[in-house]
Amino acid sequence: MSTPNPRRQLRPTDVKRLNRTWRRATESRLALILESVTGPFNVGSVFRTAAAFGVETIWLAGNATPPTNPKAQKTALGTDRLVEWHEPVPATEAVRVAKEAGYRVIAVELTGDAAPLHEAKLGGDVCLVVGSEDHGCSPALLEAADGIVYIPQVGRVGSLNVSIAAAIAVAEARRQEWTSTAHP
Repeated sequence: MSTPNPRRQLRPTDVKRLNRTWRRATESRLALILESVTGPFNVGSVFRTAAAFGVETIWLAGNATPPTNPKAQKTALGTDRLVEWHEPVPATEAVRVAKEAGYRVIAVELTGDAAPLHEAKLGGDVCLVVGSEDHGCSPALLEAADGIVYIPQVGRVGSLNVSIAAAIAVAEARRQEWTSTAHP
């Protein structure tokens, strides 16, 4: 009798089982604020990442494009149905609502007082904020946030695509949670 190759790709049933195991190891709530993220493909990509990492809520702020935009739908692949989201409001209102819901609001932005993402304490219920593709987070939002982090980069490019930055930040928040507790 031959043994199955442990390096083979998992079948869909095995993937569901694996994901259930990680869900059981996940207790913290995670949310996002997208401030004036207007690129529909970026918005769709953020929603897909959010659904994959168990983000509960996405608040749209400023002139953010909603996930119902047909181009956003192309990259979201229907995942906007899996994440609660709210129509755009002013950025400081989105921060206020997130705080009232019990989240610490952490902006992802390059500022003089920002902490490196991997050194930030992202445990507990956290709402991460990413800003517009051109200008980042607004000064009013940065002032209202509980903290600011940045993603260290060592290459010759000084910035990341907003959907990639959101994915890195969300993954780091979950990584910190999973490494602080027993994992599967």
